[in-house]
Amino acid sequence: GGLILFAIFSLVMDVFKIGYYSSFYSCLSAIKIIYPIVQAIFVVVQTYFLWISAKDCVHVHLNVTRCGLMLTLTTNLAVWMSAVTDESVHKAHSKLKKNVTEEIFRWLMKGNLSTGMRSGSAEECNCNSQLCQIFKNGYFWLYPFNIEYSLFASAMVYVMWKNVGRFIDHHSLHIHRLKFRLFRKTFFVGIVLGLIILVSGLGVLILYEVQVNSSTESSKKSQALTMYYIFNIVCLSLMSLVCIGGSVIYRFDKRDMDRHKNPTRTLDVALLMGAALGQYAISYYSIVAIVASTPRDAISALNLTYALLMIAQHTFQNIFIIEGLHRQPP
Repeated sequence: GGLILFAIFSLVMDVFKIGYYSSFYSCLSAIKIIYPIVQAIFVVVQTYFLWISAKDCVHVHLNVTRCGLMLTLTTNLAVWMSAVTDESVHKAHSKLKKNVTEEIFRWLMKGNLSTGMRSGSAEECNCNSQLCQIFKNGYFWLYPFNIEYSLFASAMVYVMWKNVGRFIDHHSLHIHRLKFRLFRKTFFVGIVLGLIILVSGLGVLILYEVQVNSSTESSKKSQALTMYYIFNIVCLSLMSLVCIGGSVIYRFDKRDMDRHKNPTRTLDVALLMGAALGQYAISYYSIVAIVASTPRDAISALNLTYALLMIAQHTFQNIFIIEGLHRQPP
């Protein structure tokens, strides 16, 4: 389900890219338009393949299957690196355009555009129409979905590759289906609280972006930063308490621990810890920068609290999730 969700947004991104590059196709190489078309076909074919075959443990043509899956995996990683690079270049150009004059920016962009130009000059390749701007901004904001799709698909293909030729143990054939009852016990309360936090977070993020990017007054920017940090500190504190509470509940749970070999669970734990390392590094460097800085005001104190809570929340959350992954079903 998650794969299909990211795939749909990736296809929308490809449509926007095709529309953007088609706006000035006369001065760009045809490969610029062909690439998103081929990528859209790849997304559709791969999503259908994973939807049909993700649970298969292949026992015929093992070498060919492993080779095909590894080729698919490396293709996803290549698409992921390409998307990350394009997004970084786009951000760099956006910041460059804000900080330098139009003449310098046009001179710098002329060298970048000349590699993909077929005829004409850099001025002819400018995106001036309203529709072109919509396409350009649209595919830029959809890049994260394409990045997540590539990582999602890579993880699923890796699990399939690990399962080639694997025999499932008889004692691990139990199937535990989650019985979702909306209005029984505490499921409804959890969903309501989660939706409230999600909607509140989106509202705070939008207000923060608007205040910081549109306002020129330092007082309004400080207010936006204070609001942003306070909201995140409250959320991180609640998440940490919930994860600690879940780990305590596990201590009273009489279920056995599942110690059997499971490629999916191993990958989940590795990705969980690997993803947390990035946030740990960001928080660590933030703490060092705050401690080393001389002007220590309320914003610095909130930033320091936020960084410390981020480390604590990721630690407690990872412990809770890893413990839950190793629990036997009821």
